[in-house]
Order: sequence, then structure tokens, then C-alpha cells
Amino acid sequence: MKTQIISENTIMVYFTNTINAETSEKVTQALYTLQSSLGDFILDAIPSYHSILITVDILQTAMADFQQQVEVLLNQPSSTSISLQHLEIELPVYYGEDVALDAAEVCEHSGLSWAEVAEVHSQITYRVYAIGFAPGFAYLGNLDSRLQMPRKSTPRSRVPKGSVAIAEQQTAVYPKASPGGWHIIGRTPISLVDFERDNLSLFYIGAQVRFKAISRQQFLDMGGDLDEDLGLTGQPDSGGLSGKDKRAKS
Repeated sequence: MKTQIISENTIMVYFTNTINAETSEKVTQALYTLQSSLGDFILDAIPSYHSILITVDILQTAMADFQQQVEVLLNQPSSTSISLQHLEIELPVYYGEDVALDAAEVCEHSGLSWAEVAEVHSQITYRVYAIGFAPGFAYLGNLDSRLQMPRKSTPRSRVPKGSVAIAEQQTAVYPKASPGGWHIIGRTPISLVDFERDNLSLFYIGAQVRFKAISRQQFLDMGGDLDEDLGLTGQPDSGGLSGKDKRAKS
């Protein structure tokens, strides 16, 4: 671990450059420790894959003093540990043909049937490595190697809200309709951003996330919207499958 003053009121805490669960655990524990011990001096703390950017209240402390406190605090054995059990999230996902816009492309790349793709994706417990791009957009890893593929060469101008997507070693959910270059494989009826929650986003750094396959009717009963496809450039890709054969775990 090392620190670096970035500006007159920001400091970066760096961990290893490796993106994995162990590094993410260090970031999560460090964030908890810093907020617990130095919270009075912190205006904002933004964690990422292997770093934390901290905005310091320089009216309360000098940057050099704060940097020294951070280094002492994080270089000593931690006497407290945050439990991540309460950060376990299960997200329902409809993997149907009417929302899995890139089914054909994913099946062709992976060599799996669509039912197999949905099963593989929903059998993994993912970890929230970072939150960014848009409020509530969480980067989740690690994706099964059979589903790993590059981002789309031509991004969509509009990805429907709640779309579940994959790219490279990660999976994610679009919290609102927006442009995007990830491969769309399903959709959740759950809103990821809620201004009534203490935490704006459903996700937390370090949280464990599982996707639960649901049927089309369950998706609709939970408030899911299939009309989000209207306005997309190009037609949704059916993936060469139809009806019940396209759905996973109805």
C-alpha cells in the first residue's frame, strides 16, 4: 500500500495492481477503516479496483498530516473487520429472447446454447469491484471464462434500463437507459438507483452478487418493462431461438 497527494485536497491510496477478490477485500476493509477512524476529515471517498481516491476537508486537517495518519493506520494490523455478509445481493434476471439482444453473438462466441449461457451466468457469485460510468453502474467479476468476450465493436446508441450485460471478464447491469458497448443477455425488473435509500445505489464495493433466473411472467409481475426496446437502433437479435427454448429456468 502507498499513498500519493493528487491535488490540494485529494489523496490516492494505492494497493496492488492486480484485479481480484483479494485486492478488492483490501480496498473494502481499508475504506471501512478510514471512514471509521478518519471520517471527520473525509469529504468523499471513491473506491476502485485497487485504489481509493479521498477528498480531504482541509479546513480540518493539513494534507501532509492526513497522509501520514492514513499510512500509519493502513500499515498496521487491523483490529476491526467489516462483515460482508450483509452485502449479499440477489438480483432477478429474465434471460428471454425479447430482452437478450446479443444472444446469437454470445452463443456463437462461446459455443454454448442459450440455455447454457443463462445457466453459466446465473451460477456464479460475483463481486462488486468498482462503481462508475453512471450512478449505480457496478463492475462485477469475475465472469466465467466461457462467456468472456470483447466489447462490441459498435456500441448501441441506447441500452434499455435494467439490461444485464457482459464484456471481457466482467458483467454489469445498466441502471438507466444509456449508450453502451457491452453484450446484452437479459434484464432485471429491479431499480438499481433509489433516492430514498441511504445508499443511492443498490450495490456496494465488495458486495457479493448473484443473478437468479426468472420467467417472463415473473419479470412482468415484478414491474419489468419490455417496451424499453422501443427506440433502439437496429432490431433486437432473437439469437435463432424461440419460445421456451430461449428462456433459462422459467
